Amino acid sequence: MVKAFNFFKRKPGLSVDDFRNYWLNEHAAIIRAIPELRKYVASITLPSAYKNREPLYDGISEAWFDDENVLRATANSAPRRAATADDANFVDMTTTGSIITDEVIQKDGKPIDTGVKMFSLLTRKPGNDVAAFQAYWRTNHGPLAAKIPQVRRYLQCHVRASSYADGNTPRYDGVAELWFDSFDAVRDSGNTDEYRAVKIDEPKFLALPFPFLIAFEHKIV
Repeated sequence: MVKAFNFFKRKPGLSVDDFRNYWLNEHAAIIRAIPELRKYVASITLPSAYKNREPLYDGISEAWFDDENVLRATANSAPRRAATADDANFVDMTTTGSIITDEVIQKDGKPIDTGVKMFSLLTRKPGNDVAAFQAYWRTNHGPLAAKIPQVRRYLQCHVRASSYADGNTPRYDGVAELWFDSFDAVRDSGNTDEYRAVKIDEPKFLALPFPFLIAFEHKIV
């Protein structure tokens, strides 16, 4: 399967609570009508992220399809058009973006239902080609991050080669997803030797700094 990410910022004038409620109710009902959709998850930014500044995104959606051909073929179907049209009711369409990825499992643990999920939105280091970036991330950096004790589950989502065709540049080169038991567990992880090893390794293949957000996951499909 392939997974499509969409990065959402709420529509101007819409409160954070109204954004969340609309997505998890009205929009979710429209999403469930897409027959080709195998799975859909809405990850909504934690309320604590709004204490000091506006976060980059209010949420990230993940949608799974059998393959990229199915994903693209259904773009003009009535259910997909309805979902796309409804985005404008709660999303700032001037800031939204998407990428299509393949998952690489680095730590196959089971998250707890009340846990939190961290997204790291990654761009490769300038001068590093896509294949080299993906290879290093998968075989060198991934095993380091998987050793962080507080990480329950760790997925790498590598942007598909088709996204770079004809000189295109996707919004990100990949997304790291890490599940923790709580926000406190995220903070505790920063005091470990394993985390320090990860930070030392990042400049070898990543453009720094990179954005991240911490969210609650809501399974829609």
